[in-house]
Amino acid sequence: MWVWKKTIAKANEEEWQQRVGSLSGAVFSEAFHAERMNIEVYTETEEETLVLVACYGGKAEAVQTVDWVAATAPENTPPLIIRDRLVISASADREVLAELQQKYSGRIILTFPAERAFGTGNHATTSTCLRMLCDEVKARRAPWTLTDIGCGTGVLALAGLRLGAQHAISFDFDPVAVEVAARNIERNGGADNLELFQADVFEWTPAPGQQADIVLANLFSTVLQKAFPRLIAAMKSDGVLIISGILNTQKDETLAAAEAAGLKVTKVVSRGKWTTAKLSIA
Repeated sequence: MWVWKKTIAKANEEEWQQRVGSLSGAVFSEAFHAERMNIEVYTETEEETLVLVACYGGKAEAVQTVDWVAATAPENTPPLIIRDRLVISASADREVLAELQQKYSGRIILTFPAERAFGTGNHATTSTCLRMLCDEVKARRAPWTLTDIGCGTGVLALAGLRLGAQHAISFDFDPVAVEVAARNIERNGGADNLELFQADVFEWTPAPGQQADIVLANLFSTVLQKAFPRLIAAMKSDGVLIISGILNTQKDETLAAAEAAGLKVTKVVSRGKWTTAKLSIA
């Protein structure tokens, strides 16, 4: 296997998504510098990679064989850096976390070790939700609340609380996910204003006054398409909905279903084969 690599200005991401984002092996990720992004396109042959070099510059490299068991061990997994606000580590080691706090002074350090089928937040759907959440929070001045539907590890709700949410609701249909999220909350602390429980999005209804300023729903496209009326019911009239878990091939039908339900799409970001979107009530 081969990989084509190129670093671009973050401001040009949409242009490069149009150029190479549809390729099956394309991966977009943040570079060390806040204003830059890395693009990688994995191919089966050297020739495919060299075509990309000829068209767009960059460089071609052979992919080295990796011991994935060792490479994905917590101590070898690089932390996830989200904007200038969050650092999420796969390690729960206190020394590692202390080093991260020293290296990334002023940022919020969270630990989310990979557990069972649940990861640390590195998946494109979760990491893009986190970026949108950071961007949305930055623009807010008044107190705000959050609801996380399909919580998985609990990373979105806990990040929201650390970013300033006064109160958060977090639930998942899967009891194992809720169990994992509870352990992660205990590891990190600082979640006194979090309600965590098991529930089905098609059965849960917020109590009067429980509508949130920001609602996050990282769910399968097929679930989202049926759940939009429920998600709207969880939002304040001027609230924001961030959705993810959408394959690029299902983006158009999912966003069309959102608009048919009474939502307005305000932002769409695709990373690899996944789409994340921000919406408001029309």
